[in-house]
Amino acid sequence: MIRILIADDHTIMREGLKRILDKIEDIKVVAEAKDGFETLAKIRKESFDLVLLDLSMPGRSGTDLIRQIKQEVPKLPILILTMHDESQYALRSIRAGAQGYLTKESAGEQLITAIRKVASGRPYISMAVAEQLALNLATPYEDAPHQLLSNREFEVFSLLVSGKTLTNIAELLHLSVKTVSTHKMRILQKMHMNSICDMVQYAITHHILDPL
Repeated sequence: MIRILIADDHTIMREGLKRILDKIEDIKVVAEAKDGFETLAKIRKESFDLVLLDLSMPGRSGTDLIRQIKQEVPKLPILILTMHDESQYALRSIRAGAQGYLTKESAGEQLITAIRKVASGRPYISMAVAEQLALNLATPYEDAPHQLLSNREFEVFSLLVSGKTLTNIAELLHLSVKTVSTHKMRILQKMHMNSICDMVQYAITHHILDPL
């Protein structure tokens, strides 16, 4: 039996996942968490075979949370289930210690396979993400400006270039608009840019954002 902790701040998403997984004989959802702090608390209190983790939750989240989990329970497999399909998110998640990466859009057809594979100790990424990772590794940008961004800054950067407003981003990341604005200014400074238009052009050039 694969004992799972679902960590996602959206109640509807957690309920939907439980309904899907309740039908599978060898998988059991034994706990839920709605933010990073609750995720860590549950992991410290109970043992699991796998954490199904969303990247964007209130409190500690993203790759920072992945690293913290792996530091406290190194052998606990982590499968990322997220709305982010950019190659940079997958790469950063895997480097942080996640064994699998799956987008919510493709979860329906691949979720069970991914859970079983990651729980058994093998890595899992979708074909689309694998192709993106291969492209990234073939043409690395280790010295590129976006590599200087923190994980939170990169998250804000990606949302800005996708057309989200500061208010949209604040709501999505559970931050204040002032904090998001500060992140934006730091991003512009680190990447030596003057505007969001500069960011968008950079994102297209570096395959972080596909041109429309």
